[in-house]
Amino acid sequence: MNCVTYFADLTSRQVASLPDTGRVPVLLLPVGAIEPHGPHAPLGTDPLISRGMCERAASRLAADDEVQVLILPEVPYGVTRFATGFAGGVHIGEETLHSLLVDIGAALIGQRFRRILLVNNHFEPAHLVTLRRAVETLNFAYDGRVAVLDLVRRRHAQRLTDEFRSGECHAGRYETSLVLADRPELVDQALMRTLPHVPVSLAAAPSDGGFREMGMTEAYCGAPAEATASEGEETFSTLTDLLVEAIRELARE
Repeated sequence: MNCVTYFADLTSRQVASLPDTGRVPVLLLPVGAIEPHGPHAPLGTDPLISRGMCERAASRLAADDEVQVLILPEVPYGVTRFATGFAGGVHIGEETLHSLLVDIGAALIGQRFRRILLVNNHFEPAHLVTLRRAVETLNFAYDGRVAVLDLVRRRHAQRLTDEFRSGECHAGRYETSLVLADRPELVDQALMRTLPHVPVSLAAAPSDGGFREMGMTEAYCGAPAEATASEGEETFSTLTDLLVEAIRELARE
């Protein structure tokens, strides 16, 4: 996307001048996890969705007179104990993730980039708690203006799909549709269409369980066979609306 500004593509001089342009810089940090998403979808589904949201929001706001949106290099690793026992899961501990996010945020806040928005699409409870704690640390210890777009909050979730609200959204129709809209070549669509519905809600997942213990023997729940690129585009549009609203809210602080 040519109208999107990636923070790491800029020079040091360009970055130094950003706070003085008259537009409020808001930095987006895509977050996710590398973990199995069924036998049909890529390990990097979560950060892929986060990055896709950031790119669409940055494109939508590219000509905005008040806000300048920049996309930071993503943090693709997260807390993912649920994936234990499946090939491809890369788990990092809560303290590791917290320290990484706080160090990244503190470095940016020290250069006058106080407004940082974490854009996350990995919903394991321990991961979400860690993101929220990192935001609190940055805001109270470093005087940041840092936030996380928390899609599981009711006011956000109610604008998303039925499957998302049900909690049956790990590599099901919801996530698979988003990948089909952004990177369809990464989905084994022939296999996807053969997968049965798995009625497991992550919203009721035990804190000490995993995908297998929940009944997700193929590391997915929901109905991936029903996924379509058109639904993914529609969902991306809604996610982008939510992100643009969060960006504007953060810019006003």
